[in-house]
Amino acid sequence: MRCRAPLALLGLVALAASACSGGGGDPADAATTAGTPDVTAVSDGAVSEPAIAPLTGVRDESGATAKRPALSVKVDNAPKARPQAGLDVADLVFEEVVEGGVTRFIAVFHSAAPDEAGPVRSVRPMDPKIVSALGGLVAHSGGIPEYVSLMRKAPVQDVNVDVATSAYRWAKERPKPHNLMVHPNELWPMAKDEHSDPPPALFEYRAPGEAFGEADAPSVRIPYSNFASAAYAWDAGSGTWKRSQDGAAHLAASGAQIAPHNLVVQFVSTRRLGNVDASGHAVSESIVTGEGEAWVASGGRVTKGRWSKPDATSPTRYTDAAGHPVKLAPGRTWVHFAPVGSPVSAG
Repeated sequence: MRCRAPLALLGLVALAASACSGGGGDPADAATTAGTPDVTAVSDGAVSEPAIAPLTGVRDESGATAKRPALSVKVDNAPKARPQAGLDVADLVFEEVVEGGVTRFIAVFHSAAPDEAGPVRSVRPMDPKIVSALGGLVAHSGGIPEYVSLMRKAPVQDVNVDVATSAYRWAKERPKPHNLMVHPNELWPMAKDEHSDPPPALFEYRAPGEAFGEADAPSVRIPYSNFASAAYAWDAGSGTWKRSQDGAAHLAASGAQIAPHNLVVQFVSTRRLGNVDASGHAVSESIVTGEGEAWVASGGRVTKGRWSKPDATSPTRYTDAAGHPVKLAPGRTWVHFAPVGSPVSAG
């Protein structure tokens, strides 16, 4: 059985979420409490607090997050793979640089999921170290045998296309090889006992009206390479960051612009490995364990601090310049692994 999120932390978040949202605060904070009662259920004289989705810090009235594991899906980000399905509703998304300077995603579904997600692509050497802290299920299209083996040794259940074929489909309307899609709701019932627990909470969340950040940041730009860049514009009305990819609004297959509530830019060292991909580019690995610089943007502001992850199974911790944990707004979060030296800007 996996370790659940600490009860003290969940209790603190639940109390914060049920507090009055008056007195200011950013819209993303207020949206999590609006229209919800302080007391949700009474049984045998005991007051029952609502569940808190561990990967978003948002109240889960359905209780679904207590009954299923995290599902991590490796998603393509080549131009021909867009628009992707499901990125707009994922609780958590990691963006990583792969060979050739382009990026791919690991989209983590838990509190919500689309009918279909993808296009699904292959694993890379850093992926097992990213998903090990989450546990649960991992969907991908395979890959170099060495990296597939690493995933199968990680504390997750591998549900790739060869293992769980019935949950995937080849979309005839999309170009190959950017056309493998997966149905999350068909993968969750496949979870084995040791991989069926909900994930732990990865972040701390701030209460409505709680101050955040060192400076205003109406925009964030992340130039990964000459071949890939991401940019975000703060939208105060929705309390989200509107994402652009390579200079154009990044839309999901649903038609919605991708817009998380929090952004993390984690500066990581990279190294080239001996393997090459089908196009002949050397495979690179982002070093996601250890420590380094990190920027966190939330509520239209930014704070600069540090990240640390002692080993693959430990969650990454983000702290400010004073060493205090950085608290996010309840909602969806995107983590970007930017190579050290990338000319990231916020402001």
